[in-house]
This record gives sequence, C-alpha cells and structure tokens, in this order.
Amino acid sequence: MAPFSRRDVLRSASGVVAATACSTACGHTAAPSSSKPPAATGTSPARATPAGRPGAAPRRFPGMPPQLAHGPRDGHAVALTFHGQGDPKLAGAVLSEAERAGARVTVLAVGTWLDEHPEMARRVLDGGHELGNHTMRHRAVCSLPAADAYAEITECAARLRRLTGSIGSWFRPSQARTATGLVTRLAQRAGYPHVLSYDVDSHDFTDPGPDAVREAVLDRVRAGSVVSLHFGHSGTRAALPSILDGLHRRGLHAVRATELMT
Repeated sequence: MAPFSRRDVLRSASGVVAATACSTACGHTAAPSSSKPPAATGTSPARATPAGRPGAAPRRFPGMPPQLAHGPRDGHAVALTFHGQGDPKLAGAVLSEAERAGARVTVLAVGTWLDEHPEMARRVLDGGHELGNHTMRHRAVCSLPAADAYAEITECAARLRRLTGSIGSWFRPSQARTATGLVTRLAQRAGYPHVLSYDVDSHDFTDPGPDAVREAVLDRVRAGSVVSLHFGHSGTRAALPSILDGLHRRGLHAVRATELMT
C-alpha cells in the first residue's frame, strides 16, 4: 500500500473525531500532539520471544468494508471483544471464565500494557483467544497528526510481533468507536486490512454494576454482533457468566472476531 500523502498529513488535523467510547471508558485523556512520534512511557519494551501458540496474522475479507462493526447476521455467533489494559489478575479471571464456558474472545491490547505485563500476550493466545492492536499509549488516535497516529499503530504492532510473532489479528482505534478515513488508511499501511469496531457497547467502563453490564449486552446483542467490553473492571468479570449463559439460551456462542467474519 502506498505511503500516506502530504495531503493526508495536512488533512489529519481537521479530521472529524469518531464517536468516542474508550475515551471516557478507560479513563485516559489524549496526550498533546507533536510533530514527532511521542516518546515511549512506562517500562522498557517487552523483550519476550514468541513461544507456544503463534499469533494469527491479520486477514483480508474480500467484499467486506475496511471497517467492520459486525459479522453475518444469519449465523449463531457473536464476538466478545475486550480492551486490553488493567489489572492482569482480573484479565486472567475473565479469560478463565470464558474458557470454562467454551467461549473464545478477542483482546485488543494497549502497547504499554504489554510492556508492563508481557506474559498476558501468551496467556491470551494459549487460552485459544485472539490478540489485536489498540495503539501504543491509548491516545486519541483519530485526532493526532498522521505521523503520530501511525507511530501509535506501528509501535504497538512491534510489541505484538516481538511477543507473539505477529502484529495481531486486528486494529481498533483508541478513544474512538470508529476510525477516521485517515486512521483506517494508516492501519492498512501498517498491515491491517480491516479496522474492528463494534455494534454493542456494554458501557462497563462506567462501572454501573454487573446487572447493568449484563442487560446492556443482552438487550442489544444479535447474531453477528461485536460487543465492546473492558478488562480491569470487577463488574465485567462478575457479569460475564450471566452474559455467556444468556447467549447460550438464545442459541448464540462467543467466537474470535476472525471466526465471526469468516
């Protein structure tokens, strides 16, 4: 894919930011924009080498748009997707609960989280789940200059490759439900044919309690839905068994996002 043009760079500052969910969700605010890629924060880059289950590469789905919010509506599957950040013990508990129910999920990991907890990349994949890219520092990627936005995508991709041998199956923009056209093109340039959005927002990041999280999901989920959830919130962990049970009662089952789109 051709490099982004000078026009893309100049237009990026005036691009309209898509409807936000993770901005309030994860309690992060955008860092100031700069003309240079932002310096790394937190611990030094993870140095683990790939081992165990290899990470899957991104797939292209012919005939499908570059940004996907749901899969086929005529099946029996849904995708539960998790923002990858927060307490690793809570994250591990969520993954274990999904595994007990025979469910598989998709985790969109923040690069700094992978730096702090590199073992979580292997935990996700070795549990049979799917791992993707949610930018390096969880900045408001859709409002960044093109060079900074590209750095957010590629630095997280480098972390994933170092840890798993792959850049991850998907890219999802940080602090935005959907990506702008520029960010979509930058993600494609980085190796992600499709951006993964969602059509069901659990609003679990507001910590409304397990019952509210369960209802937010089960009231809106349909065959083919992509559901947004978050690690790092005890209410999400508590709600997950009843969410999975509710899906089962409707004849739905949770699969990796790649499986949903196939």
